[in-house]
Amino acid sequence: MVTVSVKWQKEVYPAVEIDTSQPPYVFKCQLYDLTGVPPERQKIMVKGGLLKDDADWSKVGVKEGQRLMMMGTADEIVKAPEKGPVFVEDMPEEEQVVNLGHSAGLFNLGNTCYMNSTVQCLHSVPELKSALTEYNQLGKSNDLDHSSHLLTTATRDLFNDLDKNVKPVAPMQFWMVLRKKYPQFGQQNNGAFMQQDAEECWTQLLYTLSQSLKSQSSSEGPDIVKALFGIEFDNRIHCAESGEESTETETVYSLKCHISQEVNHLHEGLKRGLKSELEKASPSLGRSAVYVKDSRINGLPRYLTIQFVRFFWKRESNQKAKILRKVDYPLSLDVYDLCSDNLRKKLEGPRKVLRDAEGKKAGLKTSAKTSVSTDGDTKMTEAEESSSGSGEASKSASQEGVLPEKEHQLTGIYDLVAVLTHKGRSADSGHYVAWVKQENGKWVQFDDDNPIPQREEDITKLSGGGDWHMAYICMYKARVVPM
Repeated sequence: MVTVSVKWQKEVYPAVEIDTSQPPYVFKCQLYDLTGVPPERQKIMVKGGLLKDDADWSKVGVKEGQRLMMMGTADEIVKAPEKGPVFVEDMPEEEQVVNLGHSAGLFNLGNTCYMNSTVQCLHSVPELKSALTEYNQLGKSNDLDHSSHLLTTATRDLFNDLDKNVKPVAPMQFWMVLRKKYPQFGQQNNGAFMQQDAEECWTQLLYTLSQSLKSQSSSEGPDIVKALFGIEFDNRIHCAESGEESTETETVYSLKCHISQEVNHLHEGLKRGLKSELEKASPSLGRSAVYVKDSRINGLPRYLTIQFVRFFWKRESNQKAKILRKVDYPLSLDVYDLCSDNLRKKLEGPRKVLRDAEGKKAGLKTSAKTSVSTDGDTKMTEAEESSSGSGEASKSASQEGVLPEKEHQLTGIYDLVAVLTHKGRSADSGHYVAWVKQENGKWVQFDDDNPIPQREEDITKLSGGGDWHMAYICMYKARVVPM
């Protein structure tokens, strides 16, 4: 690290740290946060001329305590006139975000598209944003390690920045604490940060948030992340050779779609993932034996995350290779037949209400009782009414014990709200992009700092079969009904 001061116009910014292991573009992103001057407009005077984005710091020769001169014009929002028509460019940025219908993009800080796409997908979950806002008020718990606390607050602050800006955000603080918490994301090759697996970033970030948000709530309070993303399994493990059989329950945070020559559709891959073989010691046989594990879903979340298992370790090339096979996935997913008998019984009532509501929508006027929205989906509840992992809506009673007028129940039917895609042949190379459904129902492709509107019919075309972007992670939102 080298500490310098930067003079821009009449301002002087003392003690700006330069991480010389990172390219100068990252330093320019830091200055963008301080001054509002976009990296492409910055002209920074150094020995030998202007500082280039990909310059070698060792050749630039920046010294400790040196003062650097920067020129460039900051982005400014023109003040709206007191009277007359108000144009989009005259609005405050918070209002521009609402008018545009989508939030800001994220600068790529050097092979960080895996991180940017993960953040954009999780940022689309309003209940998670609400929980992080409350974390701001309650603060760090004593039983939470400091690095987890820092990553949680950095996630909260980054989500807020995305909501308040229309211009790209530089996620510097988030990236630094992510690497501090999980050093594998700081791996370098020839002085440059390496591409990482987006699924690993997704999993690690969600795990940290689950620990942070759980530790701040009371012991009797709900586990927010588990309620939003946790999938409860009932597993039956049996050995045909010895006749041994046991049962267990486990909670996971994503379903796996296993891909083979026989799998053409998401549902087929999910069903194959419910049955697996494992080898372990058999007490009755006194040696290792093959056991079959049959799983059924016994608790559904508000948001169902699905990973397409596209990568495997290839010994010949010593890297993760990619399965390019096309696997179709729907805009609406029904997981009823993947559930246990117990959960199916709980879903039958809400599913009937949903069918009746959709039938009325198709012909008769919608009754107030069914609360069906104009887009054909039943209305979603707010964060405080989010469902529990048991397949039933959480009983959000107040302190006085007053129950809400209606509880909202899961139906086992989910609607696609986000897709994280990968383009390339290896998980540790290529490019990751997020495709996210906005609150207004429109889809936006977040290619790092470039948000691009998309048509819904094109979202399901990201199913693979070539070198184009293909779905790696899909996130579905539960369709619920009032009961």
